[in-house]
Formats: sequence, structure tokens, C-alpha cells
Amino acid sequence: MVIRILPSILSADFANIQRDIEAIAGADGVHVDVMDNHFVPNLTLGLPVVESIRKATPALLDIHLMIENPDRWAPAFAEAGAESVTFHVEAAHAPIRLARELRSQRARAGMALKPATPIEPYADLLPELDMVLIMTVEPGFGGQKFLDLCLPKIERTRKLIDASGGDIWLEIDGGVSVETIERCVAAGADTFVAGSAVFAADDPDAMVATLRDLADAEAPR
Repeated sequence: MVIRILPSILSADFANIQRDIEAIAGADGVHVDVMDNHFVPNLTLGLPVVESIRKATPALLDIHLMIENPDRWAPAFAEAGAESVTFHVEAAHAPIRLARELRSQRARAGMALKPATPIEPYADLLPELDMVLIMTVEPGFGGQKFLDLCLPKIERTRKLIDASGGDIWLEIDGGVSVETIERCVAAGADTFVAGSAVFAADDPDAMVATLRDLADAEAPR
């Protein structure tokens, strides 16, 4: 299992985003939360800021769209150069068509699920996807406590991914820290979004390395 750590800049200093991205040089990429204050009760950054981030860093950009009508907006983030674009299945009107459009633009297509959304109804979509994102907090704000009740869903998702035979990342977003990452790996996750755990640390890059070491130690060989 390959472990990936993608710090979320939702917990970074928005006035110094480039500095904070450069402070996590050991990460596998940058997770960017886009919120519209409709699908979730928070408003963050949008496409123009993502375009600016793309110009400022060669790092993989992992875009997480917590917005209404991702069918309309998601392709623009792929066009802006994001390597991975994830939409919420609860908000997408035509998820298969959207995933195919993202892939046609050479972006990885991701599907996100809120904590209470089961994976089973979407098992047939897995061949259309490159990543499944399991939210382990209610989406909208950083710094929330990890929901252990999501661990069985992570396990079920891993089994479905393995059965599909595809190269699909299983990403966890919400409350990822030194206290929770090993449980997530044991449940089958391989890709981790960590925001406050990384950017609240005295040395963000050292925290990235610590999270990776803990995950690697738990990962199946």
C-alpha cells in the first residue's frame, strides 16, 4: 500500500498560502477545500485562487468541491490544471458523466461521501473513479473531532475497491492526526488529508513525516 499525505490549506494562513505550501515540501500534494456556503455552511476560496495556487506551485493539487452543482463547476478546476478533482455524490446530478468529463481532461476523478452517506449504493460507479473520499467529520469546517463511526464504512469501501480491481485511492478527510491515522490505515485507507494537525505544528513538514511514518508502520505489506 502506498501512503499519501495531502495537507489541507484550509488550515493554512490564507494571506501566506505560497509560504505555507512551501513549508510542506515533503507532502504528496496540496488539498484545497472549495466551499460555497450552500452545500456546506462555510465560504472559502474559488476558481481564481486555485488558478493562482497552480501558478505558485508544481505540487499535485487535490481539489475537494463542497459545492452545489459540481456538474457545472468541477470541469473548470481540471482545466485550471488540478490533477485531482473530487465532487460530492450528494450534490452531483450526473456523477458518471461528470467523472468521465474530469478524466477526459486528464484529471483524477474523485467521489466524496458525507459521514452518513453509505458507499454501497455507489459501488457500480467505482470503475469510473480514481478516488473515493470518505468524510470523517461533517464537511464545512476544519479542526473537528474524528468520527470513529466512519471506520466500518472505510472498511466496506476498501473491500469494494479491492473487488473492483481498479487503482482507486481511498482518501480520508477530517480529524486526521497522530491519534487517528493508524486506525484509518488499519481500516483500509491510503490517502490522508490533514489540516490543523499539520499547520498547527511548530514544524509542518516534520508533522507530515510523522504522519507518514505512523501510516507506513500500519500499512499492509
